[in-house]
Amino acid sequence: MNAESDERKEVAPTVAGSSAAGDEETAERELGSRAPGFIRKSRLLHLGWQVGIFVVGLAVVGAGVAMLALPGPGWLVIFGGMAIWATEFVWAQIVLRWTRRKVTEAAQRALDPKVRRRNIILTTVGLVIIAVLVGIYVWKFGIVMPWKIEQ
Repeated sequence: MNAESDERKEVAPTVAGSSAAGDEETAERELGSRAPGFIRKSRLLHLGWQVGIFVVGLAVVGAGVAMLALPGPGWLVIFGGMAIWATEFVWAQIVLRWTRRKVTEAAQRALDPKVRRRNIILTTVGLVIIAVLVGIYVWKFGIVMPWKIEQ
């Protein structure tokens, strides 16, 4: 939580041609704090703001990590916490931009007809192998219910 890092007004490079068409046309955004102006003027108030943002983001990311093992949209909540951090911290903005770029690239690759065909073939082969193994198991051992049913 370096307050001085938020004073920089760097401009991030635009995303290369591998991104979606909508991303290419968006304007470049400045990195750094998005806190209101009156908060940025006071160093103590800005530091308190950063601590509050960090604690809220940490709570959301922690809930997301817990949801990876428990029922819930874990990854979505983790990225939500990162978005909260990105309102104040440059490192979180960079991580989110990198993640957004990688997700866009993966979506473009998944839409490629050759990749889709390969994925469908691999999924079909996997399901056939599983069905054969289950069939062999049922043929050899039969279906055994985990409870006793008296007839």
